[in-house]
Amino acid sequence: MSLVAGCGVLSSGGSDGEDAITVGTTSAPSTLDPAAAYDGSWELYRNVFQTLLSFPSGASQPQPDAAERCKFTDTSSMVYTCTLRDGLKFSDGDTLDARAVKFSIDRMRRIDVEGGPAGLLGALRTVETKGDRTVIFRLRKPDATFPFVLATPAMSIVDPSEYPADKVREGNEISGSGPYALKDYRAGDRAELVRNSHYEGAADRKNDAVTIRYFRDSDAMVDELRAKELDVTFRGLGAQDIVKQQGPDKKSEIRLVEGAGTEIRYLVFNPKDPWARKPAVRKAFAQVIDRGAIAHKIYKDTVEPLYSMVPRGVTGHGTGFFDEYGDPSAVKAKRILTAAGITERVPLTLWYTTDRYGSATAPEFAEIKRQLESSGLFRITIKGAPWQKFDKAYKNGEYPVFGRGWFPDFPDADNFIAPFVGERNVHNMPYLSRELTDEVLPRSRREADRSNVVDQFEQAQRILVDDVRLLPLWQGKQYVMASEEISGGERALDPSAIMMMWELGRKTSW
Repeated sequence: MSLVAGCGVLSSGGSDGEDAITVGTTSAPSTLDPAAAYDGSWELYRNVFQTLLSFPSGASQPQPDAAERCKFTDTSSMVYTCTLRDGLKFSDGDTLDARAVKFSIDRMRRIDVEGGPAGLLGALRTVETKGDRTVIFRLRKPDATFPFVLATPAMSIVDPSEYPADKVREGNEISGSGPYALKDYRAGDRAELVRNSHYEGAADRKNDAVTIRYFRDSDAMVDELRAKELDVTFRGLGAQDIVKQQGPDKKSEIRLVEGAGTEIRYLVFNPKDPWARKPAVRKAFAQVIDRGAIAHKIYKDTVEPLYSMVPRGVTGHGTGFFDEYGDPSAVKAKRILTAAGITERVPLTLWYTTDRYGSATAPEFAEIKRQLESSGLFRITIKGAPWQKFDKAYKNGEYPVFGRGWFPDFPDADNFIAPFVGERNVHNMPYLSRELTDEVLPRSRREADRSNVVDQFEQAQRILVDDVRLLPLWQGKQYVMASEEISGGERALDPSAIMMMWELGRKTSW
């Protein structure tokens, strides 16, 4: 991490409850019910719900949160047992016990939203309780990544008296046991969080209240930070704003926190589209794309080209797409198409979301269009849609090619491959590869020491490169911009780049 430091020290008492820290982001929740979301909604969930395990600041392995302790209790990594903290309560005072944990996870699996979080629990067979504080998870097969799954906000514990067992909860209320309670929520506008007086967990809150404001445009968000209407911004920051803050004309009252990140951007090809389904089209597309130009021209080198679905810094990272395709070449791409009998310009429509990943997304897709059409091999149409429409449409198979961002559920190579493959996946678009789903991934999950899975993920990535169903573009860094009176930005992002709002505090002078 590098930090442009400000002066002052953190007040040991936190904020006064009325002086809420105001945080801006472009990642608004799609739903308030954790059983239904596998997206940026997790940002809010992490702060208002608890999970059995979580990733405290600086941790790369899950640590107890609502649980007092968790471990595999057999020799084959198929029985995982957690003991809850004593005296846990939801924000309304209701008891949080083993029954509530079982209810929450069984409920999510029962509702089974299309493209939702239930897919994370493919290895889970049953959830059992023993007394009020013990939860036992029995798996279908060995899975060393299961503790990581339990640490994701998808496994948020909800109050059984407030959530229906077989359908998504409607409305703007949340009943959780996290560091904060949701005081008020206005969809697409803001979420007001206040300290949960019943909270018992790992978070050490440096403030009493946080207001999260949601923006469609990162430029407007940064303008409000500079105007001191916001204290912190973090998701969807524009490259021009980051570069400006790094340069000689930077605003001295704004601090920039920069760290290594595992966020990735990639394209998805629809196997039902008459053109995108053709391997030659996908391979020619991959042969033309110039990731370096996207990183430099559009993102001003605040991101780096990515040649693997597993990003740099994660065990299992590779360079398969560079090894296979090398530098961009229209000549090589033409040979690929010609060999497949394709001689006309390939018509494709590329879709992106207009309000999810920041204001640079539209120029990025314009640059992709320029690259493809400059090759003389493609005829490209670019279209954008707001996230709510975009999310539903691509899951319904309506888009030939579309762009997605991925913030990992947990810091393991498995999470950059497994969610995208199989009969049911996060794209709601079957990607059938028995070699991946029945051989490579299960073999890697038997390995408790995750440093020993390099060979398995090299094999997995060779399959992805051969198929080109997914095309990695770039890997991002983590950036937080904050006013000089705010501390904790360097500790606030967990390994999935989710902000732990409790780490933010206001400074006071000596």
